[in-house]
Amino acid sequence: MTHLEPWQLALAILGALLVGVSKTGIAGLGILFVVMFANVIPAKQSSGFVLPLLICGDVVAVWAYRSHAKWAHVWRLMPWTAAGVLIGYFAMGRIDDRQARVLIGAIILAMLAVHLWRQSRAKPGADEDHGAWFAPMVGVLAGFTTLVANAAGPLMAIYLLAMRLPKMEFVGTGAVFFLLLNCFKVPFMVNLGLITTESFGFNLMLAPVVFLGAMMGRKLLPKMNQRLFENLALGLSAVAGIRLLF
Repeated sequence: MTHLEPWQLALAILGALLVGVSKTGIAGLGILFVVMFANVIPAKQSSGFVLPLLICGDVVAVWAYRSHAKWAHVWRLMPWTAAGVLIGYFAMGRIDDRQARVLIGAIILAMLAVHLWRQSRAKPGADEDHGAWFAPMVGVLAGFTTLVANAAGPLMAIYLLAMRLPKMEFVGTGAVFFLLLNCFKVPFMVNLGLITTESFGFNLMLAPVVFLGAMMGRKLLPKMNQRLFENLALGLSAVAGIRLLF
């Protein structure tokens, strides 16, 4: 990590910038920086390497949008997400990178298909009934995917869009949820050897770039149309699933 080629360093800096923008602006950009960091360091190690950068972005997002957070959704998901993190922790030593990517890609695309199907059947202006199974299922899958590949963003986007949250509440609720979730993940990543003294030193070098990206995203979000925001979130979620699957 201390002997990066110039193109790898440039990719890492751009990835850190996108981490910040995704946290305060365009939800769903996560797949882009996941792929970028996977090209700088091995895929499994990149999962732990990115985590402190995500927390930096989460802190800015919570500071900026905390008043918009809908805590009921956070508390509804967190116990199930914690269970998913534990499942992911035990699975990390039993599946390889390729198996993890295929599994997570399939989960994201399946969830997206279910969301679009339910959306097509919903009557205009009517509240959608998701049933008691929806939050537990999303929570467990998000916890698993976030530990294995930091890929819970698309699942959370699908959940929050299903709840029909306006863009500010979408980002505020997601910010609080991911700050709590990512902090919860830290001991597991350290135990797995995916966060090290060396990787954390590189994180500190990239942290200012994350903060810059977060400020850029904060300027961008209020100017974005709600329909465009939702389409971007869904579209990037689909790209994430396809990219991981294939």
